[in-house]
Amino acid sequence: MELTGIDGTIALVTGAAQGIGAAVAATLAGAGAHVAAVDRNAEALDTAVAKLAAGGASVRGYAIDVCDSEAVDALVRRVEDEQGPIGILVNAAGVLHTGRVVELTDHQWNETLSVNAGGVFNMSRAVARRMTGRRRGAMVTVASNAAGVPRTEMAAYAASKAASAQFTRCLGLELADYGIRCNIVSPGSTDTPMLRSMFGAEADPSRAIEGSPAAYRVGIPLRKLAQPQDVAEAVAYLVSEQAGHVTMHDLYVDGGAALHV
Repeated sequence: MELTGIDGTIALVTGAAQGIGAAVAATLAGAGAHVAAVDRNAEALDTAVAKLAAGGASVRGYAIDVCDSEAVDALVRRVEDEQGPIGILVNAAGVLHTGRVVELTDHQWNETLSVNAGGVFNMSRAVARRMTGRRRGAMVTVASNAAGVPRTEMAAYAASKAASAQFTRCLGLELADYGIRCNIVSPGSTDTPMLRSMFGAEADPSRAIEGSPAAYRVGIPLRKLAQPQDVAEAVAYLVSEQAGHVTMHDLYVDGGAALHV
C-alpha cells in the first residue's frame, strides 16, 4: 500500500540523529517529506543529515535540546520561516537510565522525565499552537511498551513513557475539533544503540527475545528484535492519509511482548 499525504509535507522529527528517530526521518524523507531533523547531539545529527542529503532527501538539521521550551519555540518559528508550515510532528527523542528505584539518582530521574515527557510536551505545544490555526496536521509520539507493562529496573523510563503516551491521548482529544490527529507508537525491544547500552558491550541482546522469568518479563513471541525501520513504518502509516480516521491510538510494535495486556 502506497502511503499518501506525506509527499511535500514539512515533517519535524526529534531524536533524529540515531536509532528510531533516524529511521523515521529517513522513511518520511523517502516518502517525499521535507524533514526538519532535530537532536541535541550536533555532531551525530550532522552525520545523519549529510547521509540523508547524499541520498537525495530534502532534510535540514537543527541542534537543540527539547527540554528547553524557549529553544523549542524558537526552533518551530525558524522551521516554519525556512521551510513552511509543519504538517507532521514525530516525538522520537528519548533517554534511558536503568536501575532499581532505590539506586536511581535525582539526575537520572529528572533527566528521564525532562526529555521523555517534558520534551514531548514542549514540542507538541509549540507545534499545536500553529497547527490549530491551519486546522490540519498529524503528530506521533514514540513511547514504549514499558509504559503499559511494569519492568524491573526501568521505573523512570516506564513512568516517563506512560506520561508521554497519556499526554498525547489527551492532546489528541483537545485537537480533534481542529482535524489534528495525535497517535502513539509503542516499540518493544528494538535493535538500537539505546537497547545495546542496556546490555553492555559483552552482553547478547538476544536475551530480550528469551525473556527473564526472574524479572517477571516474558520474551518476544515473534522471536526477533524489532528493527528501527519496523517502528518507522508504523509512524509513517499513522501520519499518512490512510490513517485519516485514527487518533488517540497506541500502536504496539513489540512482536507481541506485551501480550496486549
